[in-house]
Amino acid sequence: MILTLVGCFRADNDQWLVLPAALICALAAGATIALLRHAQKTSGARRQGWLVIAAFAGGTGIWATHFLAMLACDPKYPVGYATAPTALSLVFAVLLSGLGLATAIARPGRIAPLLGGGILGLGIAAMHYTGMAAYQFQGHMAWRADLVVLSVVFGTVMAAGALRVGLADNRARNRILGPILLVVAICGHHVLGLSALTLVPDPRVVVPAEAVPPVWLAVPVVLASLTILLMACIAMVLDIRERQRTVYRERLRSLANAAVEGLVICHGGRIVSANESFARLTGTDARSLTGMEVSHFLPDFATDDVLAGAPEDGVEGLLRCSDGSELPVELIARPVAYGRAPHLAIAVRDLTARRRAERQIRYLAGHDTLTGLCNRQNFHACLDREIRRATASGTRLALLAINLDGFKQVNDLYGHANGDATLARVADLIGDQLGKEQIAARIGGDEFAVLTPCAHGVAAGRLAEEIRAALYAADGLAGGEPLPETSIGIALFPDDATDRNDLLNAADAALQLAKTVGRGSYRFFEAAMGKEVRERRVLEKALRRALVQGELRLVYQPQIAIRTGAVTGFEVLMRWQHPERGFVSPALFIPIAEESGLIQEIGAWALTEACREAASWDVPLSVAVNVSGVQIHDPAFAPSVRAILSATGLDPARLELEITETALIRDPDRASTNLRELKALGLRIAMDDFGTGYSSLSNLRLFPFDQIKIDGSFVAAVDSNPQAAAIVRSVLGLGAGLGLPVIAEGVETAAELAFLDAENCHAAQGYFIGRPGPIAAFARHTHRLPAPARAGVG
Repeated sequence: MILTLVGCFRADNDQWLVLPAALICALAAGATIALLRHAQKTSGARRQGWLVIAAFAGGTGIWATHFLAMLACDPKYPVGYATAPTALSLVFAVLLSGLGLATAIARPGRIAPLLGGGILGLGIAAMHYTGMAAYQFQGHMAWRADLVVLSVVFGTVMAAGALRVGLADNRARNRILGPILLVVAICGHHVLGLSALTLVPDPRVVVPAEAVPPVWLAVPVVLASLTILLMACIAMVLDIRERQRTVYRERLRSLANAAVEGLVICHGGRIVSANESFARLTGTDARSLTGMEVSHFLPDFATDDVLAGAPEDGVEGLLRCSDGSELPVELIARPVAYGRAPHLAIAVRDLTARRRAERQIRYLAGHDTLTGLCNRQNFHACLDREIRRATASGTRLALLAINLDGFKQVNDLYGHANGDATLARVADLIGDQLGKEQIAARIGGDEFAVLTPCAHGVAAGRLAEEIRAALYAADGLAGGEPLPETSIGIALFPDDATDRNDLLNAADAALQLAKTVGRGSYRFFEAAMGKEVRERRVLEKALRRALVQGELRLVYQPQIAIRTGAVTGFEVLMRWQHPERGFVSPALFIPIAEESGLIQEIGAWALTEACREAASWDVPLSVAVNVSGVQIHDPAFAPSVRAILSATGLDPARLELEITETALIRDPDRASTNLRELKALGLRIAMDDFGTGYSSLSNLRLFPFDQIKIDGSFVAAVDSNPQAAAIVRSVLGLGAGLGLPVIAEGVETAAELAFLDAENCHAAQGYFIGRPGPIAAFARHTHRLPAPARAGVG
């Protein structure tokens, strides 16, 4: 009779042994994979210890599963087990399992687990066939070689797959699938191995007496099973702990990755863990950072001791990125307990944005935001530095003070946006003329300065000419208007001054002289300038105070109709009585008021007071008020006149505004527009100082004048000077031809008045007719009093 163990196993088996065999196999596989995963996370002696435990769990599990399954099979013939092969099978199972498991985690990657799993499969085969060699049967055993080979191959492949999957990562699927594949490897090899064996009973064969009965074999199998259960419990505890640690690590990693700053945990100069922020800073994948030297990224802080000794508020250094670039960073290191060992936690803060902001702040602190040039503070520092350098080397410096003439009118006429664009354009043009050793700055609203080394003043003068030429030739403002003219003052170091303040004052004094002598020019500093400039500044300051303290007053000079001698009106003149200086000539303080911008406020005050006074007269005489060129180009001037007339109640027909020709030539179009707006109010406009300006005839044609005033320089000695008489006759004839009345200024003698009468001049004013004085002196003309004699109305 021929028997197979598979057949016996199917027909006659003990279910109470089959189920424990299956359970032992599952527990052994699960414990082996779990213990191996734990060993993989350790190193050194601890790894070796966990590998021994895992090998013992896997080997005894394979051995116990085999012999429990064999005990469950009853062939109905006497059987036994040889002691030596049985023990040797257990040794093979444990040793080869340990070798396979150690190989699987020896190196990172995919090859090691496959190779280790193959060794583990060979260990299963060695245990099985060594254990079958211990099987004693009353008969003979025959083997099928093909099934033997198939069992070995199947067990090896499945074991390799089990370790490859079980060690892949920490996902739950792999933690379950790995042990399942190992169970399949053990059980599948066992079934195929038993299928390869055929039993041929032979009563002549006697089971040796020293063979261990199956009942006795159950004792070591039970012990092995208990060991496996213990190992399984250990593996379960380790797995639970590992899952808890995994959750904890994931939480910590999530928190670390949420941090904006880079975080690194290092030990012994090597990186143990790093967050995503640090990985982004270095340009490296976070997973590949583990195990790398800290010095690879922080060369200035090669060891933990260096970082641990850093100040608590951090230390600045450079972070070397993977592409070789470097980032400025701030490092803060703290000792931490990580994995029951002292580690160092390093916070890495990127300082790129801070450094950029600091550079921007430093730049803004030292530069003008509109033009990009040095500001006043920065320029003064540069000036001090260059003066020290020039003093040490014995060289010269030139300081150019640059001012745009009449820039205020650019803002008034074209708006502040165009004014800012003009300043930026001027700054660019100035910068284009300078070299690396020359420094330009904007030190005020429309004030610029240039500092340049120069061997002689000629070089400074040449630079001033180049700057003026560049501004003159450049494209101008919106609408095609030219850029304002530029005045430049030049002071030399050490010729004119030996320190910064004196040099600035000297350049400013030269600038003021340039503006006084003629706008659009440049002047060098001269010793006499300092006193003149200081005097003008003192007067400007006093003039500002004079308007507030009531030091300015108005006087009135009568104007008469020459034919009748009747007073037709008054010209309003301004006087300044300084409390210490006494009388200050209008020829001195009016230009200062125009240059400083005070003329707007002073002119508005004078016009208001004159209109208020004239509105109180009983006799509706006219009142003539002089208007500055600054006012006539101001777009807000006509509306302000309308408001003054409305507030004072003066009839516009009684108001006459006197304008000089020179006030019109800077911007004829704007002046013409404003004059026509004024005419629309119903007042009159007179051309003052006719004959002393430019293009008088064209001005009479272009502008809406109502009257011509002959300058007093032509009226003086008109009765005895043929040339003056000819000029006056020409003007009177021109006025008659244009239908414009003519009034003569500066009449000081009866003969001059008689000449004007003979030439049919309409009106006159002057000292012979009446000196300027307070309006109370002319009360008889303004308040229905008898008319005075023809001559000497004052």
